[in-house]
Order: sequence, then C-alpha cells, then structure tokens
Amino acid sequence: MAVAPAMAMHCHCHCLWCSSSPISFSSPSRHLLLPPPRGFLRFKPLLLCPKLPLLPTPPLSSRRKKLSVPVPELESEESGGEEEDDDDEEDEDDDEYDEYDDDEIAADEYAVDADIASDEEEEENEGRDSDTIGPFRQSEEEKAERVKKLLADAREFGANILDYQDLAGIYDFPIDRFQRLAIQAFLRGSSVVVSAPTSSGKTLIAETSALATLARSRRLFYTTPLKALSNQKLRDFRRTFGDHNVGLLTGDSAVNIDAPILIMTTEILRNMLYQSVGAASSDGRLFHVDAIVLDEVHYLSDISRGTVWEEIVIYCPKEVQLICLSATVANPDELAGWIGQIHGTTELVTSSKRPVPLTWHFSRRNGLLPLLDERGTKMNRKLSREYLQQSSSSNESHEERGKRRYRSGKSNQRYNGSGSITRQAPVTKNDINLLRRTHVPQIRDTLSQLHSKDMLPAIWFIFSRRGCDAAVQYLEQCMLLDECEASEVELELQRFKSQYPDAVRELAVKGLLRGVAAHHAGCLPLWKSFIEELFQRGLVKVVFATETLAAGINMPARTAVISSLSKRAGAGRSMLTPNELLQMAGRAGRRGIDKAGHVVLLQTPYEGPEECCEILFAGIEPLVSQFTASYGMVLNLLAGSKLTNKVKELEGTEPSRSGRTLEEARKLVEQSFGNYVGSNVIVAAEEELKKIKRDIDLYSLEITDEAVDRKCQEQLTEEEYTEIYVLKEDLRREKKLRHELRKQMELKRMMAWKPLLEECQDDDLPFMCLQYKDKDSVQHVVPAVFVGKLASFSSPSIMSMVSREKQTLNIGEIEPSYYVALSSDNSWYIFTEKWIKTVYKTGLSGACPVEGGPLPRETLKQHLLKGEMQWEKLADSEFGPFFCMEGSLDTWSWTLNVPVLSSLSEDDEVQHLSQEYQDAVENFKEQRRKVSRLKKMVKGTKGFAEFKKIVDARNFTIDKIGRLEARARRLTRRISQIEPTGWKEFLQISKVIQETRAMDINTQVIYPLGETAAALRGENELWIAMVLRNKVLLNLKPAQLAAVCGSLVSEGIKLRPWKSVSYVYEPSSTVLEVINYLEEQRNSLIQIQERHGIKIPCELDSQFSGMVEAWAVGLSWREIMMDCSMDDGDLARLLRRTIDLLAQIPKLPDIDPTVQRNALLASDVMDRSPISELVG
Repeated sequence: MAVAPAMAMHCHCHCLWCSSSPISFSSPSRHLLLPPPRGFLRFKPLLLCPKLPLLPTPPLSSRRKKLSVPVPELESEESGGEEEDDDDEEDEDDDEYDEYDDDEIAADEYAVDADIASDEEEEENEGRDSDTIGPFRQSEEEKAERVKKLLADAREFGANILDYQDLAGIYDFPIDRFQRLAIQAFLRGSSVVVSAPTSSGKTLIAETSALATLARSRRLFYTTPLKALSNQKLRDFRRTFGDHNVGLLTGDSAVNIDAPILIMTTEILRNMLYQSVGAASSDGRLFHVDAIVLDEVHYLSDISRGTVWEEIVIYCPKEVQLICLSATVANPDELAGWIGQIHGTTELVTSSKRPVPLTWHFSRRNGLLPLLDERGTKMNRKLSREYLQQSSSSNESHEERGKRRYRSGKSNQRYNGSGSITRQAPVTKNDINLLRRTHVPQIRDTLSQLHSKDMLPAIWFIFSRRGCDAAVQYLEQCMLLDECEASEVELELQRFKSQYPDAVRELAVKGLLRGVAAHHAGCLPLWKSFIEELFQRGLVKVVFATETLAAGINMPARTAVISSLSKRAGAGRSMLTPNELLQMAGRAGRRGIDKAGHVVLLQTPYEGPEECCEILFAGIEPLVSQFTASYGMVLNLLAGSKLTNKVKELEGTEPSRSGRTLEEARKLVEQSFGNYVGSNVIVAAEEELKKIKRDIDLYSLEITDEAVDRKCQEQLTEEEYTEIYVLKEDLRREKKLRHELRKQMELKRMMAWKPLLEECQDDDLPFMCLQYKDKDSVQHVVPAVFVGKLASFSSPSIMSMVSREKQTLNIGEIEPSYYVALSSDNSWYIFTEKWIKTVYKTGLSGACPVEGGPLPRETLKQHLLKGEMQWEKLADSEFGPFFCMEGSLDTWSWTLNVPVLSSLSEDDEVQHLSQEYQDAVENFKEQRRKVSRLKKMVKGTKGFAEFKKIVDARNFTIDKIGRLEARARRLTRRISQIEPTGWKEFLQISKVIQETRAMDINTQVIYPLGETAAALRGENELWIAMVLRNKVLLNLKPAQLAAVCGSLVSEGIKLRPWKSVSYVYEPSSTVLEVINYLEEQRNSLIQIQERHGIKIPCELDSQFSGMVEAWAVGLSWREIMMDCSMDDGDLARLLRRTIDLLAQIPKLPDIDPTVQRNALLASDVMDRSPISELVG
C-alpha cells in the first residue's frame, strides 16, 4: 500500500472534534502528533443487528456521549472466563511474562488525597513539575543527543568531571528525590537498593548509572527476569546510547555481546558467575564490569526462580556495584542489610509516593463509586452491605415484596415484609451472594462508566485467556476509535501482516480495528509486541490482559480494571495477595500525561468492596527467600578437576580448576537471604512468642471458674453470693440436661431417617435437602439427589477415609451410616443422617433409560469412582463429618435436573417424623424453657449487677487471649516462612549426584555426565544431560532430535478444551521408540531422587513432540496450526524452549559431534517467523 506523506486535512464526519479544528496526521511510521480528544467515543452498529435500539444522539454541546453498545445480552465475560485454568499463565518460561500491620503504607502509597508524611515534602516539591500534565514529553532524539554530547565531554576532559547535575541534565524534567538519592549513592561507589512503586521511574536510575559507567569506559550489565523485557530494554537503550553501545545476551540471542552495556536475563548472568565466584574473571565477560543492574529484584520471592537472584548477589565480585530495583515491598531494609553484609557498602532508597497518584473505584451494574472515603483510609459507606440492602429494598416493587413476604412466611427465609434482612436472623453467605449477584456489572456497563468519566485507555485484567478473548468478541461491535485512528490502525495492521503474515491473530483483527485487543500467553510474542506498540501510541483503548502484563512490560494506561480478586490455583481458587493487586494497579497512570491513575475493581458474585478493602489495607507482603539448591548449583560449586585431566594431574600438571570444599560451599549457601533474615528476625520473633505465651498463661488463670468464684466472694455479700451460687449450680445442671436431651432428639431424628433411606436403595433417586454450618457458623442448605448408601460403593480409598472418622465418633445408641448425594452445584457429598434436613417424594427415575443399559444409580456410582477423590471436610460433628468433592463434566448434566428448593413445597416432603421424635422434641423444648426461667432468676438477684461486671471482665480477658493467640499464630507462620533449608537440600542433591556417577563428592572429580549437566540451563540439568549423552540419539535426524528435546521442555503446555477441534501432529514412530526407551532411565532417576528426598521433576512427554517435529521439518505456521487444539502462544513457547535447548547442545562439553551438528541444523531451521525472537 502506498504511503502518503504527512499532511493536515479535514475529515467530514461532523463529529465534535472535527467541527472545531483540523486533524493532523503523520507518517504511519511515526506517532500521531495530536492525541484523540478526551471523551471521544463512537460506535458503529453492525448491519446484522438493525432491530437493536440505540440511545438518541446527544447534542453537540455535550463533550461526552453515553455509551451505547448494540450487542445482545451476555453474561459478564470476566466472571465466566475465570473458571477456566488460570494456571496457564504460571507455566510461562523466562521468555514470557511469568506470573508473580502495614495499613499506613498502603494508605500513603495508594489512597486518594492521603496526607503525605512530613519527611517527604521535599520529594513532593522536587517532583511537582514532573507531575504536571502537558508541558513536555521529551523526545528520544533530544535525550540521545544530550547523552552523546556528555560522553564526548567525558572523553575530552575525563569522566571525573561528571556529577549528579550532569547526569540529571539529559532529562527535560526535574527528577524525583528518590532518583536523586539513588544516583548520588551510585556515584559515591555504593551499591543501591531502590524500593519504589510500580511506574515511578526506577529505570531512570539504571539509565543514569549506565551513562556514568559508559563515560568511564567501563561495562554495565542490565539483567531482567524476562526475555521480552530484555528485548524491550534493548530497544530503549539503543535509542538513548546508540546501537554500538548496547548488546543483548539471552538463551538463544547474542547481539553485540562485547558492547559496554549488555542486557541479559538473570539466568545467563548466574551461569557466568558460576565460573568466577569471589573474584572478577580475567578471561570471562565480567572483566571491566563496573556495575550490574538487577531489575525487578522482588522476583527474589518467586517460588520457581527466586534462587537465581540470590545466587547472583552471593557470587557477584565485591568490587562490582549492584543496583537493585524493586517494586514496593514490606522489608526493603532487610534486603539492603543482607546485600550490605555479604557484598559491601549498600545504601537503601525508598519511596512510597507515586508520581501519578492512584484513585480507587468500585464498579457495579448501576454505577461507578469511589472505593474509599475522602481520607482514603476506610471503605466508602455507600458501598456497604447495609446501604446496598436499603437501596435494594427501596427500589423493590410492591408485588415483589408481597411475593417475598409469602415465601418468608412459608419457608422461614431471613427477609421481613419490607424486603430487608431481619435483625433477628443472621445473614448467611447465600443471602450475601444473592444480593451481590444482582449488582454484577457486564463489560459494557463498566466500559460505559469509564468512558463517561474520561478514564480510557484502560488495561482490563481477566485471569484467563478464554475470558480475555471472549471480552474482545463481546465488544466487537463497539467502536472506540475515531476515523483517523481507525485508519492508522488499519495501515499498521497491513504493514504487520506484510512483514509477519503468519503472526496475525485473525480472530482478534475485528476487535483491534475497533480499539479493543487481548494480551495473554496464548498470543504469539510478535502479536503481543504489536499490541503493546499500538497501545503505547493510543491506538488501542482497552486491552484485556492476564496478570502477566503487570510484570514489568512498559504499557502504562490511564486506568487499570481488575475483574476479580481471586483466581484459580491448583484444585480451587485463591485470593490475590496485596502485592499482586498493587502490581496490577501500578499499570495505571501515565507520567507526564495523566493527573491521576484510576484503578477499578468489579463487583462479582462472591467478592464485594469489603474484600477489596481487606486486601488493599492488608499491607504489602515482605520479600521471602525461596533459595533452593539445584544440580547445576551443586556441580558448579563443588566440581574440581575433570576425569579427563586426571592423568595430567598425576603427572604433576596443575588441574584446570579447583572446586570448593563442602565447608566452603556451605559458607556460600548459608549466605542466602533466608538465613540472613532468619538470624535477625527469628530470635526477636521467638522472644516475643515466649512473652505472649507467658501473658496467655497469666490471663488464663483469671478466667477459670475458681477465679470467678473467688472474685464473687470478695465483691458480693454472703447472702448475694449464696443466692447466685445456688441458682448458677441449678443452671449448670439444667444446661447439662438440656444438652443430653438435644442429643437424644438428634438421635431420634436420625433413627427416623434410617429406614426411609434403606427403602430408597433400589428405587428411584429422591431429591433431598442437606444442611450444615461452615467454620464461620454460616448456615448452608444444599439441594441434591440421593444416590445411595456408601457401603454399596466399591471404593477402598473412600471407605478408608470414613473408617478413620468412625474411630473418633461419639456414637451413642445408634451407629450412623454414610450416604452419597449429588448436589445441584455439581458437587458430591458424603454425609450421615445428621446432615439431612428433608427428603422429598419426587426425584429422578431409577429405571434404565435404554433397554439393556446401566441403571442411573449405577451410572452415577461409576462417575464418582473414576474421579480423583479429593474430598474436603466441610463440617464435623459427633455424629459424623460432612464431606464434599467437586463433580466432573460427566455429572454436570445430571445436576441440571435437581430443582431449586423454592419450587418444592411441604406437601412434597416425606413425613418421617416418628412419635418418639415428637416426644423428644417436646422434652427438649420444656428443658429449654426451664433453662430460660433460671437465667431470668439469676438476672433478678440483688447482686447480679456486680456479678455481671465480673463476668464481663472475664469475657474481655477471653477476647484479649484470643488476640494474643492470633498474634502468636502470625509469628509462628512468619518463623516457618523464613526457616532456612538450603544446605539440607544441597546435601541431598549431592548424594543423587554421587549415586548417578556425575561427580565424586569426596575427591571432587567431575565426570563427563557432570560436566554436561553443569553447563546446562534447565529445570533438571542432570536428567537433560542423561538424555543428551545417550547413544540412542545418534541415529536421529535433526527434526527427530528436536522432537525428543521438545518432550523434555513441555512442562505446563496444555491442550485447550474449549477449542472446537482437538488435533495435534503425532510424532514419528522413531521418536516414540526413543521416548519409550528413555522412560526407563527416567523412572530410574526418579527412584534415586525419591530415595534422597529430592522432588525436582524429570520431564518427558511425547504429547506435543509431533508438533515440534512438524515445525522442524519445515511445515508452515498456517499448516501446523490448522485445526490445532493448542493456542498460538503455547506452541510458540514450546518451540522456543526447544530451540533454546538445541542451541545449548553445540556448546556443551563431551557431547557427540553428530548430535551437536543435528542440534545446530534443527535450531537453525526452527528459528524462523513467526516465533523468531524480536531483537531491536
């Protein structure tokens, strides 16, 4: 397509913006000179929906228009999509965006108009101009020219002339106080730890440090946790310092590696440091290195990769300055103290002030309200549950109130005639969820709110890929771009398509042309980079993204929308941590553009503003050491002479290197962050724990019956004491009798259910209602269909679980039986007669639906027995526990026929109440009345007022003990978190290395297997080395070798069950034979690991090897993805991992040359568009 030169022109759409001034376009390769007008939003309804009404067009005098989305009613995408596997984002490698009493900190950093501490006034004043909107946006060309001039001056007059003012002078704005302090500390020769909010400008510190290092003709390494972030920093630094001064080194990319500024991933630097522990290497790339920037150092808390950051700090030569850039954490002083202790002088610089303040909002169907009050320290009272109930009640029609009054009288609901929840009955979780469900906003509701308040562009976080894609499709008919922007997006899309035809995500094109896009691990890296560029240029208004987007990539927006406070984790769901919430919120607010950033939290069926504030004010979490040993660490630290050099050593020649002794290795391992924190914190925590236990013991003496009785004798007259004492003794006896009668009543009720349920064993499957109270004493009712007696199920695991429980039962007169039911929410329940509320006459037919087929009861039994048996105990009692387990897709259709309880009446209930049960009920009620009369008599005594003060004092002491016990539990949990374990794992791994003959730990002679493993990067270096050294690989062709390598790195790669097709290429028979042969060796290594307590996974999965093989033989991307059940991003990640492993093979020691040649050929063929890395 021909590209017209830049010109100024008028459009003829008669919109508000165009009617006032001409629009200036620029060359498509350059950014728009004019941003779109604030509040501009236009929608283009599709011709397929002509009957859907649109709101009338507002007059031109209005600056903003109300959102009108001509789309059919749909469920909120973010709530539906989240039920899919959200752990797919946690499976990304370092080539993707991996997932990762401090109320005052949260308030200072994130509250609306919160007071700033007096010691930050200088920071406020110094950064005031930089927070102003509009005076400037410094061009990269101007900054690059100033850098060039400064370097020329340093070459001419010497680097010593540079000071803080010179470095800060390359920017057009006054830098913030924390940036100035960090730069000055670096110029003094100290290492620096910087802890500041996300998007506050920490990269500026790294830039100025790089400039100072460059002026000294020395080198600086810049490390990032992600390849994508490394590529982005490469582009940014090249614009500032020039292409010749900046290089890149990742697992499979090496660009200008001798440049003075070298950007790399943390794993690369760690492997370089393995060879130079304790001193700068004269022959390695650490020579002439003055400084190392550790970006995103809060990754130190990452479970899977945090060890790498600790190793870098431990192994780094002391003469190298460290610049550690971290998001806000609770314990930056501990991090700085640790680095100072093991590395050298380290200065801590912290800031809780954001250059663009954040405003928190909460979105419901009927509006967008501030989440916090005016001071930013409490929840907005208009969001409270009571306020919501009142508004719901006032908006309810007379007919609805009448219906609810009728239901309330009949089924004993918790609503009164006015429609509000009564005070007498407690509010259950079901009531709260029902109330919340009616206020859940759809995507278009929240988008309309954002537009009306001029809060676009926005990043919308949804914790599942499917949810992101569905949200884009939901808004495909919504036009968020003006004609000029739409034309530019179309032009950029054509350019991208011509350059990377296979990287275009066709399903997302329609939404992209309307200003909406998705960004998640299921997209190709090239496509994600394209979306990022358009978003930064203002050509995408809403990006639906998973939380991986919050991990350092430069995509700031005006607003961050967070769809839910929980995400799927393992077998259930987990709430977001404060750090995760604030990391995503930090994407909001563009420095130099926005006066404030906005964070919008959404109402969901299970989470409201109370949960939002609970997380927000919970306080930022501390960094926690995740230091663990690995095969690579042990081999590189202990390895001495090579077995191949042993002869030379015997002849008197010095070995090539000497390994460290176990004692020396122990000293290094014990320098971990966890050990440092433990040595300083555990002692103090244990002392406080001892004091708390002493206080609890002391207070416990004050609440005993003897202590209360003694106080009563001291403070009451003898007559008053005797009267109350006699009545209290009577009351104690009557309460004990009441408890026995309650138990008898419960037994009689259970005995009445037994024969009825026995009759249902071979008949229809009746509906029933179960009931239980959770740990918060919230009553739950569960509609279900009765399946049968548990004894009829042939499941040893279930019977074993129940048998253990039977040993603890207080059975009494009868032995409870266990039964099985399937609930309407597709959950299995195991219960005794205790948990049955009622059984109904109606149910599912027990007859065989198909002649000769299985009975429905038998079918359900089979569905239960083939499940994973992950039972959860919901409640417990002396008559047996109440178990629950999530159902499967097979049982889902059965649960659709279980009616809601409100559709069943008392006439449908089975009358099971025997005369014995009725008598037991009357006896219990009579005893309850007797207890009530005795309580009134106690209250009527003369000394009751004084007696009540004594009792109230005891209750206050009990509450105090509860608070102390809670504090003790928190301290105990904190101690367990920081308990060091690194050395124990180190010794366990060394035993595996010894047994597999990778190295002789005693003599420290490393064998060829150990040499290969030590040079590898991977999850389990020893296992990969075993595979690569196996002679079975010699007869493989390059594509087949790639397929085998793909089976070693496919961890976390999954098929997507919602895909309409489920095809993948199968591997060749040769590849399958090799993988089956390797399976035996894998099992052998797993047994050795288990013997020594090691749980490092040994990956070997042939499921996706065929896809790798197909790509390696040259199939095009369109061919390989046609009808494929994998996401583009998953396949690209698998191929990149495979290429990374193949690229290592030619550099590994003692690998057969044939395998090395085939690996090189395969990696060259596979490293092609659209999965080739973005560099520059």
